Amino acid sequence: MAGANARRFFVGGNWKMNYSQAVLEKVNDALGKTKDAEADIVCAPPALFIKDFVSSKPSHVQVAAQNCYHAKEGAFTGEISPEMLKEAGCTWVILGHSERRTLFNEDDEFLKKKIDYVLNKTDINVIACIGETLQERESGKTNEVVERQVKAYQEKIANNQYDRVVIAYEPVWAIGTGKVATPQQAQEVHDHLRKFIEKNTNGDIAKKVRIIYGGSVTGASCKELAQQADIDGFLVGGASLKPEFEQICKARQN
Repeated sequence: MAGANARRFFVGGNWKMNYSQAVLEKVNDALGKTKDAEADIVCAPPALFIKDFVSSKPSHVQVAAQNCYHAKEGAFTGEISPEMLKEAGCTWVILGHSERRTLFNEDDEFLKKKIDYVLNKTDINVIACIGETLQERESGKTNEVVERQVKAYQEKIANNQYDRVVIAYEPVWAIGTGKVATPQQAQEVHDHLRKFIEKNTNGDIAKKVRIIYGGSVTGASCKELAQQADIDGFLVGGASLKPEFEQICKARQN
């Protein structure tokens, strides 16, 4: 679909449950070399260390949280509200990551509540994750699964809110496994998703919405993936804590 060049490249770094002062210094060193990257760069440290990162990061890098709850305050032990995240310095939040879905049983109905709250009660932006398991892919259900997951989010996204949402397609079988969907496999799903989004909105929104890929993205795999017409960036796990994150942020330039 035309319009890919108009979509600004987006690279998210999901640190998951990893942090140390040494890692922070290493990551900030790599990030300092990405100032000339033609991309939006957003990193998501563990919640306890968001403020550490906010106070030490390069100014061009934005900050995300890895999760949030769908309320401002209350008796929700262990949860964090979007308002708290904003106060800490976040402008983005990751919702629906496959680890939240599989390990913590977050389903589409629960995620609908989250994205509805974040988009309509705050000005935080959303990285909305979707993706199929290996069993679902081998059963030929990839499109069915990602359509269902995207549709759940779309029920709560107004047409004028798509500029605040990035869709992250992450095949579950490729997360943390070292397996990467081939550029062709990833492009096929991204193309299908863009057409599905158009069907439920309109052509202008489908051309503008950013759909990024996640799943064991590395410095070695990023360049070819970045050349695909409908891949607008990456959500990166382990490699976002390594020097190669610089290459990934610049994948479309090199």
